[in-house]
Amino acid sequence: MMEINLKEVAKKFEEKLLKIKVVAFDVDGILTDGKVWYSGDEMAWNRFTDTRDGYGLKMLKSFGFKVGVITGGDSLSVLKRFKENLKLDFVYYGNEDKRESFKELLAQGYEREEILYMGDEFFDIPLMMASGFSATVPGASLEVREKADYITSMSGIGSAREVIDILRYAHGKTPEIHDLDGNLVKF
Repeated sequence: MMEINLKEVAKKFEEKLLKIKVVAFDVDGILTDGKVWYSGDEMAWNRFTDTRDGYGLKMLKSFGFKVGVITGGDSLSVLKRFKENLKLDFVYYGNEDKRESFKELLAQGYEREEILYMGDEFFDIPLMMASGFSATVPGASLEVREKADYITSMSGIGSAREVIDILRYAHGKTPEIHDLDGNLVKF
């Protein structure tokens, strides 16, 4: 597989990416591999998520971005992972018509061009079209890919981190990491 220089991708989209203040992701197929299984009445439908994507979401929050998910999925596992564990700024779930959730972000004073949205399904298209920057995965339908500013190199697990890294490169952000002596690691 050919390695993509995400810093170069960030430069290509820099004008749009520098306006971004809010980052919203679909869950199934974006922050997961798209597979679900039933875990009984208490947890209902479950998904596998990726720790790299999760750490990327936490990084974005630490950089000052408002970060969350807008998903049609409705299960306790979504709330536990994204609201309780990762403590995202917003978790809209349980409605495939995601337009109202997006409008709630706009009602908080954000402009369309300040929102990055990543989704992979037909019902994500209105949000992708309304966002300042949109991304999807190669496994999305052609019509969805045609509406995206950027198509990641992989589907599902790790694809959100790819977009997160592109955004942080555009904004010149890296996490503060210290070596064993307490000195800031330079990147």
